[in-house]
Amino acid sequence: MSASLYGWPATAKFGRIVPKSKFYEHATISANLREKFVSEIQRIIWAYKLADETIHLRANDAVPEIQVFTIDAKEEDVPNDVLAAIDKAIQFPIIFEINRHTDQQTQTRMVAAHKRPSGTIQRLSGYFTTDWQWADAPRAPLPPALDLSGLYAGLLTPMFPISARPGEDLSETTVRIDKARRLEREIAALQNRLRTEPQLNRKVEVRREVRDRTAALAALTNPAAPKIEETPWTN
Repeated sequence: MSASLYGWPATAKFGRIVPKSKFYEHATISANLREKFVSEIQRIIWAYKLADETIHLRANDAVPEIQVFTIDAKEEDVPNDVLAAIDKAIQFPIIFEINRHTDQQTQTRMVAAHKRPSGTIQRLSGYFTTDWQWADAPRAPLPPALDLSGLYAGLLTPMFPISARPGEDLSETTVRIDKARRLEREIAALQNRLRTEPQLNRKVEVRREVRDRTAALAALTNPAAPKIEETPWTN
């Protein structure tokens, strides 16, 4: 997760503060989640709008625009369920930048889920993130792209915990990552069970399940072939 933060184009600057109450109106939010909005978030800014009219990259139905939201955290971070509530309230893909303040300095991480249309709803993958970085560190130019779909792929891919496979589109990669994460959770639960299981025959069965899932995880995370060169993304 060594991806850099990006220098967003000045032509795409939006800079509008969004009241937290707006997300309560556009998404089903529990009392517990609403409390997280209050306790975890200082401010939400709709910072940039990446669109055909602002950065001159062609849109399509899958990615008509890309929004960049800046969130100032009250404490150390903002949890993913809060980000998901914001994502579900906005129909366009969102790239989040979360800021936290430590010792009079600011650190930032970029985080996003892959959002893809499915009928009348938007489906979200799990979230991907960069490491925390100093907010005033030099920023990288946007990844090369031929259209907004390609730019979206170029923004997300460096945050992936595993490599995309040759010929694999963005949805296929993110579905594979979600499956791998699910397997990792299952393996961890089985290993915890193994430590507390008193019966030998059950231990043998649990070990077999761990081996099977570990093999499946290795197959899912195998990139199949190395990526040779960087080319402009298109989708």
